[in-house]
Amino acid sequence: MCAGDSFWLLDMALRERFPTTSWGMVVAAGATAEESAGSLAQLCEAYWHPLYAYVRRSGHDPEDARDLTQEFFARIIEKRYLREAHRERGRFRTFLLASLKHFLANEWDRAHTEKRGGGAISISLDAATAEDRYRLEPADRLTPEKIFERRWALTLLDRTMARLGELYAGDGKTELFEKIKDFLTGDSARGGHQAVAAELGMSEGALKVAVSRARRRFGDLLRIEVAATVADAAEVQDEVGHLLTALDA
Repeated sequence: MCAGDSFWLLDMALRERFPTTSWGMVVAAGATAEESAGSLAQLCEAYWHPLYAYVRRSGHDPEDARDLTQEFFARIIEKRYLREAHRERGRFRTFLLASLKHFLANEWDRAHTEKRGGGAISISLDAATAEDRYRLEPADRLTPEKIFERRWALTLLDRTMARLGELYAGDGKTELFEKIKDFLTGDSARGGHQAVAAELGMSEGALKVAVSRARRRFGDLLRIEVAATVADAAEVQDEVGHLLTALDA
């Protein structure tokens, strides 16, 4: 792949209509379609930590929070919670939270006594990482719902940054990405544009162009990432705005 090809392919994808999204595929396939299970499992794998944070803030200790989150996802996939979801299915985020509340209120006691496993699709949870990340959350001012939305937004941003890094790596520009990524998140890169430009052997003007381009690509990738969590592409921009607002909570 030649330098720039990754970004050219991204531009081509963005000029087309949004394809049926991962969550859209699950909803469209319906609760009984086997092909929806794999897509649902992938989404759960990507977005498990906001659920863990919700359970922890609801008063459960780390061990119980891990078990509850794991069992909840197993039930989502095995028991076809989609059959019970109606309006909540529009966005994966709202579907998950509504389903989790239902699970915690009505089904944990019964689930706790049932034998787990049985060939179910497993969702991998890194317990140590989960608790380390949870400790970074504000200690006392966020409700479980607010911490869920904040962690969901941070997960989206982390996944977007990782995808952008992969595109730069594919074009042989990892060093450039590592030097400019702080400019994309609002953090102040050490020394500012002038210092970073000198480190890269670029003019300050050229660096600012590179940062501007990276910001645009980041925004494009963020919209693609969000599109995988809504059933209708028309909801993407509203969902982006909602989650960015959640970061200010």
